[in-house]
Amino acid sequence: MPDPLNAQAQRNAIQYNPFMPANFLQESASLTTTGKLLHFVRLLRQRYGSVLNHIPEQSARALYLGKEMPSLALAEAFLHRIELYQLHAESPLQLVVIGPTQAGKSTIVNLLLEQPLAKVSPLAGFTVHPQGFCLNIREPQLDWLSEFYDGYRRLPSEALPARRYDYYAVTEAGAKPDHALPAMVIWDTPDFDSIDAAAYRDSVLKTAALADVILLVVSKDKYADQSVWDMMSLLEPLAQPTVICLNKVTDRSRDIVVQSLKQKWQNARQGAPAPITALPYLENGGAESWSALQGIAQSLFAQVKAAVREIRRHQHVGQAKRLLSAHWASWLEPVEAEHRVLGEWRTLVDQAVRDALLIYRRDYLDHPQHYETFQRALAELLTLLEVPGLAKSLTVARQIITWPVRQIVKLGRTAQTSRSSDKSHEVAMLSQTVDHLFIGLAETTLLKREEALVTQDWWRQLGELLKLEKKSLAERAQQGIRDYFESFQPEIERTARSLYAQLQEHPAMLNSLRATRVTTDAAALALALKTGGIGLHDFIITPAVLSLTSLMTESALGHYMNRAASELKQRQYAAVESLFSTLLGDTLRRLPEKLNPADKFNIPPETVEAVAALPR
Repeated sequence: MPDPLNAQAQRNAIQYNPFMPANFLQESASLTTTGKLLHFVRLLRQRYGSVLNHIPEQSARALYLGKEMPSLALAEAFLHRIELYQLHAESPLQLVVIGPTQAGKSTIVNLLLEQPLAKVSPLAGFTVHPQGFCLNIREPQLDWLSEFYDGYRRLPSEALPARRYDYYAVTEAGAKPDHALPAMVIWDTPDFDSIDAAAYRDSVLKTAALADVILLVVSKDKYADQSVWDMMSLLEPLAQPTVICLNKVTDRSRDIVVQSLKQKWQNARQGAPAPITALPYLENGGAESWSALQGIAQSLFAQVKAAVREIRRHQHVGQAKRLLSAHWASWLEPVEAEHRVLGEWRTLVDQAVRDALLIYRRDYLDHPQHYETFQRALAELLTLLEVPGLAKSLTVARQIITWPVRQIVKLGRTAQTSRSSDKSHEVAMLSQTVDHLFIGLAETTLLKREEALVTQDWWRQLGELLKLEKKSLAERAQQGIRDYFESFQPEIERTARSLYAQLQEHPAMLNSLRATRVTTDAAALALALKTGGIGLHDFIITPAVLSLTSLMTESALGHYMNRAASELKQRQYAAVESLFSTLLGDTLRRLPEKLNPADKFNIPPETVEAVAALPR
């Protein structure tokens, strides 16, 4: 895995699409390294959210992407915290109490405050908002929290709405100069494992990212839950000093549960287990229970104070880099998968065009029976030869006759060319090649849908779009083929004039040809071909044309005819290659631009590369 904060990722060789988002590099040019990372993680998280909002909630892709959202939320919050701490270096200590539902978090918060300020309820999921309690801290010292909790609204704790989760509260606990703990903000947080926890998960992670010290509160019934250790594993790269409060445990089971809890820690995280304070389960929830907890909680206070001494705010940047490095590859997998799909699609289109051109060369240009274009050039040549056998006395009549014949040829050429294109083996073969190209692409997209999970939707949508666009694309291709057939006619005439010029350089051969009945018959057939009186296939196989072709090939002109035919093929292939590359290739390469961008990440490779190359 490339180090996202040091090494430069390999650049995916695809073009930047016009439906990509605004230029990240320009937007973040003036930011610090941490600011650029925050900007990118925020962009990435926004794109994840957009994609998840536009795909089925229970789809395999949604489940895959949903697993990455907690780490993205935590990384964004922690990077934001670093940025704010650079502006507010003397910000108060933050102790954040986290834990599963009904673990007794609010009770422990009150125990730390030495007064019952956090509301306690036997109902699961009662606390649904982050609530900070200022221990020997004045609220104005926390004005910067409004920026940290951007998108949340601050209210007094008693005014927090039960059905809205985008709120938080900060309450002064009053002056307690003799308190055992240093001045700090103690945060009570919602659970992370109840049915509704997904709705307020981001606020829990944001508050956890704020923590200088984490206090994990678990009960005997909840300490082994996977959700607890998933959370602790997620927080591990931040290396926040951590204390564990094992709540509601009996004396009989305490040692066993503590030992089991330590084993759970070692399975989920590296290093020695955090210090553990075990608090008893007290059936009586009144004042006697509160006094009993206060009497036995001195070890918890001592462990919290020891954790405070381990705080190293100057190491925040390194902690952030460890968090990003732990998740970088999995975050970018769907983004880079999009890059791969776009690159693979262009490669598939390019290969399909190359295959089509190979078919065209094999089945037409190089096929001895199917190639007919040079015969059309020969027909043009024959019309350039004067019809022999006319006496001088008929010269004037020939001149008079020539004009209407030429006009007939001129007027009939457009209609004849259109009819010829309909009957041309080249046009039919090109049309079949286009159909083959579309069928091949459709089959490939179908096969690609069975590959990697994160690209299935891409290939499915591409396949559906190709099916939807196929008719119009095919019609454009067919018209393009007909236009090519007509526009290539001057090249055929050019070849004919070149051959005629060579004949003029060999007067003996030219006169010999004019002296034969074969030439007269062939020239008449050529005239019939041009006026639409005969088809090209019939023209080619007539004895006169076959004899004349053999006569010219075996003469001194044969070598030049072969070269002229070869050059004509080269120009013809170049014209068809341009036709396929522009009319089909370019259009198909841009086809993904018509996909709905809402369920795509649309983060260009240049952005990923720039962030990956940021220095340590």
